[in-house]
Amino acid sequence: MNKKKKWYDFLWIVSLTYLILGFFNILFAWLGLLCFFIPLIIAVGNGGKAYCNRYCGRGQLFSLIGGRFGLSRKKDIPGWMKSGAFRYGFLAFFFTMFFLMLWNTWLVFSGAKDLGTVVTLLWTFKLPWHWAYHGTLFSDGVAQFAFGFYSVMLTSTVLGFFTMVLFKPRSWCVYCPMGTMTQLICKAKNLND
Repeated sequence: MNKKKKWYDFLWIVSLTYLILGFFNILFAWLGLLCFFIPLIIAVGNGGKAYCNRYCGRGQLFSLIGGRFGLSRKKDIPGWMKSGAFRYGFLAFFFTMFFLMLWNTWLVFSGAKDLGTVVTLLWTFKLPWHWAYHGTLFSDGVAQFAFGFYSVMLTSTVLGFFTMVLFKPRSWCVYCPMGTMTQLICKAKNLND
């Protein structure tokens, strides 16, 4: 029996559109902040992981590609990737890289560094991305943030894709930094109740 699809079952289109728009105009990367703030707001508001379970377009995209299109081996993710040590370690690493990105943005805003029109994939590989930026009325720091943020979003998508192929479709969700943060919020709220 097919259950009737809800509007949020199509949020994978938003994730895919985000990646495509950032390819053509890097300033669209700013929209990715919604993927950072909405899960936190939902977790703080009702203490649940509704975003991860229902509204995450990236998780839906991995389910579609890995499940429906069969690009996943559908194997269990290794136990060490489920461990708190790995998840919290990855969260700490992710935040370190995020704050380095913010630092580089600050350097461009302050004029201490020139705009870098590259996307850094997997925090290592610098990919030229100059075609996606043609100047703006805003400071170069606005564009630098966009390049950095798109790098974070693209890197996490690539990591999620690899784990989707190797394991179950939504294996990324096991160690996703946003999922780990919302889980921490839920635990903190439950302690206070």
